[in-house]
Amino acid sequence: MRKVLGGVVDVLCVLVFVGIGRASHEEAASVGGFLSTAWPFLVGLGVGWGLLRAWRRPEEVFPAGVGIWVSTVAVGMVLRVVSGQGTALAFVVVATVFLGAALLGWRLVARVAAARKAPASG
Repeated sequence: MRKVLGGVVDVLCVLVFVGIGRASHEEAASVGGFLSTAWPFLVGLGVGWGLLRAWRRPEEVFPAGVGIWVSTVAVGMVLRVVSGQGTALAFVVVATVFLGAALLGWRLVARVAAARKAPASG
């Protein structure tokens, strides 16, 4: 269950990033436009999950979280260039920071929650 949940949370992080970005630029709320922006990052996310076999321990900050973050941004930006979409420096910075905070953030929260649930040894 945690394997599926980790993947779902990661996908939601990417979709929230895309939704906020498109809304902040007052871009049309079309499904096609949303998917056009999302697909490169979703592919990057999938590449990260595959390369790191993240399903084994999806809640790990390192290496899973960091690797997925780097893959999502790097592959996403390459695919944006290849598909003729923009990669302005400001966009790269915002994507890197937001996706890092989101993809690593939920993992840090999960780690803290798990530590609080663990029985005290002593």
